[in-house]
Amino acid sequence: MSSDTDTTEIVLVTGASRGIGRAVAVGLAPNRFVYINYHSNQEAAQATLDAVRDAGGDGALLPFDVADDAAAQTAVKQIFSEKKRLDILINNAGIREDMLLAMMKKSQWENVIHTNLNGFYNVTKPIVRKMLSQRYGRIVNISSASGLMGQAGQVNYSASKAGVIGATKALAKEIANRNITVNAVAPGFIETEMVDGLPVEDIAASIPAGRLGTADDVAACVNFLCSKSAGYVTGQVLGVNGGLC
Repeated sequence: MSSDTDTTEIVLVTGASRGIGRAVAVGLAPNRFVYINYHSNQEAAQATLDAVRDAGGDGALLPFDVADDAAAQTAVKQIFSEKKRLDILINNAGIREDMLLAMMKKSQWENVIHTNLNGFYNVTKPIVRKMLSQRYGRIVNISSASGLMGQAGQVNYSASKAGVIGATKALAKEIANRNITVNAVAPGFIETEMVDGLPVEDIAASIPAGRLGTADDVAACVNFLCSKSAGYVTGQVLGVNGGLC
């Protein structure tokens, strides 16, 4: 946690302009300073920042593309220049370009891997180096049920999210002795723009809980993993999927 003279924790949530990212940012907001990362939708990101302030926190917009290594490094330098530390990192930014593998363009494979998996590396590496020095940190990576069980039409997405799970487990082992935890949350079907165009009623019928999840369902789990109570929880994958897998 932060120093005795400043107990406000500093948070970065990537892909925080809407959906799960927004819910996580708002859920973590009380008594924290939250950097709201987004790629292009400044209006939506500002709405997230307004909601963070309404929830009892403060924050700032931090636009950059997680797939751009240089931009990510510049953004991390800005955070540490302004706040001198970062306590919580939420790697949420991600994209989908669904297609059966037999018809998948190479660009569809590369775009998804580059954003969802390389983006994890681009943002996390420079932050981990700082967290090691401050001897504290909470890192939560947003994976997916697709990364656990696979999903037809999502070979690229499933591969990227499975990669995030593997990276979570390995990194947790590397830095646990510095009081830094690394965990993943693997949502199933959640009511966000990511399920637009999918047969929602059919999907809900296949879920034991009988419904899609909400972004707040995911945010509640992330909040726990970022809390003091979760200090002995690391290298884990928490499924938020209504019993789907």
